[in-house]
Amino acid sequence: MDASFLTSRSSISGVKEIVPFIKSRIYSCPKRSSSQFLTRKVAAPVSVKCSHSDSWKPLEEDTDLIKDCVNNARADADWKEFRARLVAGEQAATSDMVMDYSSSSSSSSLITLGNKWAHKIHEPETGCLLVATEKLDGVHMYEKTVVLILSVGPSGPIGVILNRPSLISIKETKANVLDKAGTFSDKRLFFGGPLEEGLLLMSPKNGGDNEVEKSGAFRQVMKGMYYGTRESVGLAAEMVKRKVVGRSDIRFFDGCCGWEKEQLKADILRGYWTVAACSSSVVEIGSAVQSHALWDEVVGLIGPQTGSVFM
Repeated sequence: MDASFLTSRSSISGVKEIVPFIKSRIYSCPKRSSSQFLTRKVAAPVSVKCSHSDSWKPLEEDTDLIKDCVNNARADADWKEFRARLVAGEQAATSDMVMDYSSSSSSSSLITLGNKWAHKIHEPETGCLLVATEKLDGVHMYEKTVVLILSVGPSGPIGVILNRPSLISIKETKANVLDKAGTFSDKRLFFGGPLEEGLLLMSPKNGGDNEVEKSGAFRQVMKGMYYGTRESVGLAAEMVKRKVVGRSDIRFFDGCCGWEKEQLKADILRGYWTVAACSSSVVEIGSAVQSHALWDEVVGLIGPQTGSVFM
């Protein structure tokens, strides 16, 4: 079987090939036992076409408004939240949704968002979500998965699967030798994808964002959320000791996902993934995660194919 991401060839009983269009760079990865992870095997997927006409795209008359907001030094709402307000306003105008409007003169035409929001976008960007569609039903590793894109650099996008908790802890991995104090030894690992790479997500709750950024060991994924590599574990443990972040503010991943530069776009056009922007509260790394619960929540937020839903 040719795996969906940048992996070595492997075999899954009952599925000879996941999706024939997916070809990848070959990485040497250790063989993983599917029994380690909370997954299930189902029938092979069926190909269908997918339309992206329901995704939001800024109108020409919105361009100046968007540029003004981004360049306005007084605007402290970040770009993605501003865009989400535009999307919510567009949905309210077309579907007569009842929503609260901001009373400030600088954003009187914008919608006030709730704590959690998500909406569809056309192309992947750092901090966005890939939501598996029904075309991946039957591919037990990716069925009903939600992937957080960590980077869309020139070598191709990389991300981690958010909703695949595993049955192993960090003390059973190579990263354990970097956590000499055993700060995270009992932390549960998540299966992040088939590529051999240890990653962590960090979301400081104690106002530690500034120190996390200054450390240079972590890269920002979205507002208030950062990722690091296996080599960052020691520094993360030190930050926990100094109460810069809490243990519950960190999630560890065994493996990650990766695509060739144009490969992910092709996968999206073929209807294997829905791309969505979201608030950081949707990616709540300190909360308990069940395999399909996050997928259900995100699908509920982005709504049906004709629109988006905000909470």
